[in-house]
Amino acid sequence: MPILTRLETFHTEFVCFVKATAEDGAIGWGQTSTYNADITAQVFHRQIAPWVLGQPVDDIAALVARVERAEHKYPGTYRNRALAGLDTALWDMAGKRAGLPVAALLGGSAGPVRAYASSMQRDIAPAEEAERLKRICGEQGFTAAKFRIGAECGQDIDQWPGRTEEIIPTVTRALPGIDTLVDANSGFSVARAITVGRMLQEHGVSHYEEPVPWWDLDATKAVREALDIDVTGGEQDHDLGTWRRMIAMRAVDVVQPDVMYLGGLSNTLAVARMAAESGLPCTPHAANLGLVTPCTMHLLRALPNAGKYLEFSIEGDEYYPWQRDLFLGDPFVVRDGHLNVGDEPGWGVTVNPAWLERATYTNSALGAEPDSAYARLYAATMAKGL
Repeated sequence: MPILTRLETFHTEFVCFVKATAEDGAIGWGQTSTYNADITAQVFHRQIAPWVLGQPVDDIAALVARVERAEHKYPGTYRNRALAGLDTALWDMAGKRAGLPVAALLGGSAGPVRAYASSMQRDIAPAEEAERLKRICGEQGFTAAKFRIGAECGQDIDQWPGRTEEIIPTVTRALPGIDTLVDANSGFSVARAITVGRMLQEHGVSHYEEPVPWWDLDATKAVREALDIDVTGGEQDHDLGTWRRMIAMRAVDVVQPDVMYLGGLSNTLAVARMAAESGLPCTPHAANLGLVTPCTMHLLRALPNAGKYLEFSIEGDEYYPWQRDLFLGDPFVVRDGHLNVGDEPGWGVTVNPAWLERATYTNSALGAEPDSAYARLYAATMAKGL
């Protein structure tokens, strides 16, 4: 199998695309996680690229594990955000080499993916949110929608007093026949989360995301055990050991890994398999219109324990200007509440050359000296054993 010879990044503050090239000229495109992507690009070239250049590209999970061993003193979110750029680029390359969509490489197939309309707004008034979701679901055929309650990490202080109590009945009444989901973004204490959860149950809401601080698995489990509604979470968790504990203790009813936060598709597949072994569905987090959404679409077309729907952000370029012109064409066409994984090889999307021209460019190539003295020293002493 050809070896990896070049890794290039194109970044802004918000987005970092990765171009991977093998010695036979095969190319794959990936993306690191969004936000502070300029920092993530530095991590990529300092702590990811030196360990994989010159390595065969056939076993993506093995390359991810190689980086994790080499950078074992940095088991945090930035390492995994950067790793996602490598992993997703290599899956794209593998698909293009095979002439298949990534979904097919995973044992799935091209085809439709049911989506839910996911609101990212919390400053919006309940009546306005209800009208907006009603209009979007009607226009695009969504049969499920998610809205925000509480305040992000709010410690029981709502976005404004009474908003949660107002928005739950307001939105659910406006969406008869539509599955409704909510996201509390770690906003409540256990007691408050249970009180709100009972209100959600009364109004037919089926999905209760991150009701309490996401890092407190015992608190999440306490809420889950007190309610009948599905309590969900996991988007922030980037450590597989934490995932094992979360699933083993059944802290949630539905797991929600994020491909980009977790370090790529390989680690996300590992989490999905853990969940499947415990009988839990996997409904990944995909909260923007970067590459995370196409990656998640392919994943859902292949998972035996795929959840009921794809998270699909309804916030356009006006709300997230950094999303503008990332890809050629429109990879996010919604028809009757579904998006489609096509037969195109790899991820099936093309990064916009005009966007790349405006981005900051960095190159790491086989044979070039790593830009870190630590990496050079570590490589000299450990490379043969990795």
